[in-house]
Amino acid sequence: MAQPLTLPPVPEPTYGERLKGKVVIVTGAAQGIGEAIVACFQAQQAKLVIADIQAEKVQGVAARWRDRGAEIVAQGVDITDKSQWQALIDTTIARFGRIDVLVNCAGVNVFRDPLLMSDEDWRRCFAIDLDGAWYGCRAVLPHMIEQGIGNIINIASTHSSHIIPGCFPYPVAKHGLLGLTRALGIEYAAKGVRVNAIAPGYIETQLNVDYWNGFDDPHAERQRAFDLHPPRRIGQPVEVAMTALFLATDEAPFINATCIMIDGGRSVMYHE
Repeated sequence: MAQPLTLPPVPEPTYGERLKGKVVIVTGAAQGIGEAIVACFQAQQAKLVIADIQAEKVQGVAARWRDRGAEIVAQGVDITDKSQWQALIDTTIARFGRIDVLVNCAGVNVFRDPLLMSDEDWRRCFAIDLDGAWYGCRAVLPHMIEQGIGNIINIASTHSSHIIPGCFPYPVAKHGLLGLTRALGIEYAAKGVRVNAIAPGYIETQLNVDYWNGFDDPHAERQRAFDLHPPRRIGQPVEVAMTALFLATDEAPFINATCIMIDGGRSVMYHE
């Protein structure tokens, strides 16, 4: 039997001062893309409040970077609960006094047959992938408007603009997240708040490694995924994190209400 796959080594983040003095909230920070964003942002001297429903795991992420000198606080949060969002905002203001950036990274894949899907699956998908992001935006916006400056980054998906059979209702929620991004970006641009989205494609996270390892030949299944993309590989979480970093800095002041696709060019190819 083929050997199981493991994630490739995580590269050391590049250190600098691109986020020095900025207070950033990151949800979905316990693993995958969210964890990569935390690593990237702390290396650029952001002050971080990180959240995840996996409370113990997100505390471990915070402890690892705190031991290396990062200013970072972790909190277990269910993003579908408005009261827990308020507790997260209260923690942030009490510790750092302001909120400069929100990265809505928490999400869940829900892929079901439309006619067989339960009402519970539909509600779970929208509660996490759309409502949770909206609750976060609504919680931070008053603070950002009062400051006269703020920055929201929603982690969307290629499913936000493309439909892949067998993935319902996930793309419905992600289309909604893209609409939320655009609408809020226009609504609050004159108040100094930018709202943008990032749409990752196929990214080599633990979730996908576990999926490949469910096949008799996980290496062949991973290669099949690689071959779908022009670079003959898929993306790494750090590549999404570096794009989030750019949007979070003062280097992108006129980028607003838009979405940056990170998929190696797959979405522009013709597919039979």
